Amino acid sequence: MEHVGILSLLPVFLAITIAIKFKNVIPALFIGVFAGVMILVGGNPITAITTMIKEYVFTQLTDSYNAGVLVLLVFIGGFVGLMEKSGGAAAFAKLITKIVDNRFKAQIATWLGGIIVFFSDLGTPLIVGPISEPLFDKLRVSREKLAWIIDSTASPVAVLVPFIGWGVYVMGLIQKEFEALGVMESDWTAFIKAIPFQFYPIMAVTMVPLVAFTGYEFSAMAKAERRILDTGERYWPNSSPLRMANDEVNKNSRAILIWLPLIVLFVTLFGILAPLGFPFKKVPGSAFRTALSTGYLFAAITIISLMVKDKVNTLNESFDIYFKGMNKMMNVAVILVLAWALGTVGKGLGTANYIIEVTQGTLPGWAVPCLVFLIGAVMSFATGSSWGTFAIMMPLVIPMAVTLGSPIHVCIGAVLSGGLFGDHCSPISDTTILASTGAGCDHIDHVKTQIPYALLNGVISFMAYIVAGLTGSVTALGLAVVVLVASMIFLSKRFGTKIPNTTIEEIERMKSQIKTV
Repeated sequence: MEHVGILSLLPVFLAITIAIKFKNVIPALFIGVFAGVMILVGGNPITAITTMIKEYVFTQLTDSYNAGVLVLLVFIGGFVGLMEKSGGAAAFAKLITKIVDNRFKAQIATWLGGIIVFFSDLGTPLIVGPISEPLFDKLRVSREKLAWIIDSTASPVAVLVPFIGWGVYVMGLIQKEFEALGVMESDWTAFIKAIPFQFYPIMAVTMVPLVAFTGYEFSAMAKAERRILDTGERYWPNSSPLRMANDEVNKNSRAILIWLPLIVLFVTLFGILAPLGFPFKKVPGSAFRTALSTGYLFAAITIISLMVKDKVNTLNESFDIYFKGMNKMMNVAVILVLAWALGTVGKGLGTANYIIEVTQGTLPGWAVPCLVFLIGAVMSFATGSSWGTFAIMMPLVIPMAVTLGSPIHVCIGAVLSGGLFGDHCSPISDTTILASTGAGCDHIDHVKTQIPYALLNGVISFMAYIVAGLTGSVTALGLAVVVLVASMIFLSKRFGTKIPNTTIEEIERMKSQIKTV
């Protein structure tokens, strides 16, 4: 196998180390690419920088596939910006909460609201959290529980959806490796097949209704739930809750601002792709990206029209929101271009070839998924960035999986799950911080109450990757869910606290009794 020896690991090592040290993925990827090009050109820094820009950055931008992905991300960014600012999701959430009258329903309504706002992992906490906050206080459900629920339905839901920014970003990473390896499967098909192997996000989403239904809590969350139920106190004495900085939702906002644009998006997508045989036949990637871009454009036109008609915003204000949403995707685009460049540099250095040569005979194929899951989790926890983890890990893991005979869809799922697990536990993750903010919760209180639940899901996911690595079968997911339920029953009976499913009437009676005393 052709490679430059241990030097082939230097770009990836630098990228990981700098990302962990400075909590910033963009300079880490840039330095990693530059170091790799320096090796390839013989150590001349001037030649390295010009070669890097011309042959590794510009090349990525002129590639037709890459250009299609970047354009699609821009359309998605504009649409998400409109959805977040329209107030439609908040109005929709209010409709759900009208029938909520006990603790169980409050938690399930918030969980459903987080799933409905699937199009934005960062928008979920800031949309669903403030709407649920008064209801949680009224029913005496802790702010820590609210933060956990909206955090569990933000990134863990978004990473499972192929036609939003997360899916497009991941498919962009997959496609480049498939092209280089001559894998004939499309990036769309690979992503879909990897969904059942995204054990951690599936466990995180599943655990919420399980806890709500049983009423059992353990560790720090049990203490927080008992505190508010027994005393009515929202916070611990030393807590410093994060406050919302967003403006109030416009009074003219209606639920139609969310559901009609989404209908337009799906009708456009299927209307363009159905004649090509979708979803029963494989369609060209370019056709799929074109259909998605068109769908997001039509959906944006729909929401702008509704916002102007209902006087939520003027036409100029709506366009301003749309273009600001597009601009927010610039960081994502830069990360993606540098990730593509790092992958290309790695191929030139033979990074994957070197790793395979060293590990062949010592690392069995079945062990790759569980090892990848652990490494991804550590890296994501340290950097607070799951996307940066995906960018660095995917170009290494896919070639390893192909060469070592490890099930490739399991390995892709392990990269995504590991990134999500670490991100979910990390106190410096943007979604963790936003979940605390959206719930009006002390940030450290949120981290302390969430980590025990996240660790349980992480341990189960690790065991599931051992099974999936050996079998390559989706039955590992079923086993993981069974183990989660069994673990919850055991922990609840041994260490848990049963929290009663109180109603609004019961809470009011408790308050009146305290006043009487």
